[in-house]
Amino acid sequence: MRLLFLAASLLLTSACAPQQVSVTTPATPSRGPIAPGTPASTKTNTVDPGSARVAKSDTAARPAWLKARIAAVLSERKRNPITRILRYQYEDKDVYYQSAPCCDQYSQVFDTKGKLVCQPDGGITGKGDGQCPDFEKNKSNEKLVWQDPR
Repeated sequence: MRLLFLAASLLLTSACAPQQVSVTTPATPSRGPIAPGTPASTKTNTVDPGSARVAKSDTAARPAWLKARIAAVLSERKRNPITRILRYQYEDKDVYYQSAPCCDQYSQVFDTKGKLVCQPDGGITGKGDGQCPDFEKNKSNEKLVWQDPR
């Protein structure tokens, strides 16, 4: 009886143990008929949470304050998600957007002299500090300045 109880306990323990599951969407279309209600295949692998959009690279010289910000990021441990710095046109001016290090932290937008303009997203609400609520809608001319290579 004791052996039966031990075997049943082992079976339940292994059946209830957390399992790692990997879900992917195929990057190539199916060759056979698709069942009704089945989502269409995508052209990119959806396992990668990164943006499918690739920004053009910014080839302009980096100001000293921006080089210092990059050096500060590199002096810390690698962040997840990695830090990206993008240049945009916003309110007819060049601005630099630095992605948030994680979770509910704010991303930051700086002017060309390194002065903080606003924090357009992040925080508990995800809507930033409220100083530029139209940033996402009105930013333009995206250029990738730098992203952490580690």
